[in-house]
Amino acid sequence: MRGRAAQRLALVAVAVAWCVSVHAGKVKSTGDDEEMVPTGKGWGEHVDAQAHRQSRTSGPNGIQYHGGPVLLDTPNVYLIWYGNWTGNSATTILPNFVSSIGGSPYFGINTTYFDSAKRAVSGHATLAGQFSTGYTQGTTLSDAKVQQVVSDAITTANLPADTNGVYFVLSSADVNESSGFCTQYCGWHANGTISGLDIKYAFVGNPDRCPNACEEQTASSPNGNPGADGMTSIIAHELEEAISDPDLNAWYDRRGLENADKCAWTFGNTSAASNGSKYNMTLKGKQYLIQRNWVNASGGYCALQYP
Repeated sequence: MRGRAAQRLALVAVAVAWCVSVHAGKVKSTGDDEEMVPTGKGWGEHVDAQAHRQSRTSGPNGIQYHGGPVLLDTPNVYLIWYGNWTGNSATTILPNFVSSIGGSPYFGINTTYFDSAKRAVSGHATLAGQFSTGYTQGTTLSDAKVQQVVSDAITTANLPADTNGVYFVLSSADVNESSGFCTQYCGWHANGTISGLDIKYAFVGNPDRCPNACEEQTASSPNGNPGADGMTSIIAHELEEAISDPDLNAWYDRRGLENADKCAWTFGNTSAASNGSKYNMTLKGKQYLIQRNWVNASGGYCALQYP
């Protein structure tokens, strides 16, 4: 998921001229046959067009199926608290959010996605475990170190090895991710082999490290913690993509954008919370400002709920 600043720069570049984007992927003009595949970070990379077309199922909704798996039944979510979260209300806000998103009208959008056997995503998810760790990989994480954090949590039996789960590495504000946190993305998802299994995982850093890039609201927020409230939307984004495109070979459009990428940093209609901040949904009595997701039906559109 790209940050607001990076995404807006990319949109400006597209509007002014069909040129090279801020993420080094060449922006293609309408009608160009060359297609891209997702990176899990909010932009696409080039791919051989002929081979790509052979694996693609065309559709009328602005996003295509490419044959890969989706997460069925009820995916499990695991939170790995990396760094120092002492005294931060995020440790309450984020579990509450993850515990309430499954089965909501918002998460019902995911039911519009399916696998090669036409089995639909359930629209459910559950918080299945949490684990706190210190700075075991230092205060600057690489992509490989993020995977190592997940691997360590599994191989030490602090969390189970779950092929139908998504493991979120949540880093405290003093931790950087060297491949582009705050400059090119606010979070990302990927998969890798851990303990001989295909494990899905994601990185979401604390937006307090770069409020102007990764927080929609910097002064106040529905739950009184702009960093944590910013993380709820990023977590929703990455979870939706990890469910509909866990191995980066299922659902995405011709530019390599996954479902949540197509609606990133758009929030629809909002209301005012008691502290003056904005919110657009209430889950189990808590208010959140969460980005919209792409509905794979009726021609395709961004929405906050389905049906």
